[in-house]
Amino acid sequence: MGYKKCILLVSLVMAMIIGLSQAFDYQPSDLESEESLWGLYERWRSHYTVSRDLDDKQKRFNVFKENVKHVHTVNQMDKPYKLKLNQFADLTNYEFRTLYAGSKISHHKMLHGKETKSSRDFMYASVTTVPPTVDWRKKGAVTPIKNQGQCGSCWAFSTVAATEGINQIKTGKLVSLSEQELVDCDRSQNEGCNGGLMELAFDFIKQKGGITTEANYPYTATDGSCNKAKMNYQVVTIDGHEKVPENDESALLKAVANQPVAVSIDAGGQDMQFYSEGVYTGQCGTELDHGVAAVGYGATVDGTKYWIVKNSWGEEWGEKGYIRFQRDIAAKEGLCGIAMDASYPIKNSKTSTFSNKDEL
Repeated sequence: MGYKKCILLVSLVMAMIIGLSQAFDYQPSDLESEESLWGLYERWRSHYTVSRDLDDKQKRFNVFKENVKHVHTVNQMDKPYKLKLNQFADLTNYEFRTLYAGSKISHHKMLHGKETKSSRDFMYASVTTVPPTVDWRKKGAVTPIKNQGQCGSCWAFSTVAATEGINQIKTGKLVSLSEQELVDCDRSQNEGCNGGLMELAFDFIKQKGGITTEANYPYTATDGSCNKAKMNYQVVTIDGHEKVPENDESALLKAVANQPVAVSIDAGGQDMQFYSEGVYTGQCGTELDHGVAAVGYGATVDGTKYWIVKNSWGEEWGEKGYIRFQRDIAAKEGLCGIAMDASYPIKNSKTSTFSNKDEL
């Protein structure tokens, strides 16, 4: 094979690989008829390796068809964000909310009566200036995107993301920590795949003397029995946590400027289900049902301010697993309630129990 042919072949292979890694897309011609929509659905199922029972396939197709119409209609509008046919494309919005935004954080806060710490416990209250942009991913304080699966464990992922962040800031080591430990072992008030609160999880980590690595206690997306031997191999500790003053985006900005922060949002909107890219300004309420992590902030060229939020729905959703929420809106709660329930772990020491010889 000649040199030029070899280069051409390599280029074609790379193009195929890149194409496979990109999000599933469609053409206007796919929407012209029932037959073309069936073809689109089959391609979507193949792309996401979705298998359906024959008895369920027609129902799923009908849901998919309605979602295609919604995505296409919204993308024709002049919005600063776009939608896509992602892995949730054959779920109704109710099914999506039940499976992936069902942590019911507001419910858990009311049920467990978790007290809100006052603003005098807010260590960043005296901060007067912050950088115009912050991205903790670029500072090495954010682990790769994870996927909670069909388990209401977002609270554990939010807690872990914030803990991983402060540990890296204090020790210089980015260690992927175990959500499954929290799901299995933090059960006095949190409820595993049935939801929980980040503040309670921070308390658990402090009280147990730390948290172990994801490698030692890997994620299964199911409720399991607590493996105490693994739980007792703590590698990262925290000294407690603090609450960001409620309904105060400026206070949240001060906190995020200094470390990744666990935040709660209302993630049940249909546009949220199919979010692909851009600054999200879509409709959503303040019924907090999902825990995520604010890992930065910035502004677009036209001056639209946004939060950088790490989600736990895998890299196929959003901007490779992230979403940018519009920041500094008129509502004091922030978009989708992002300023209503934010907290962060405290780590005073600059050392960790984790060392190279302990690496799992």
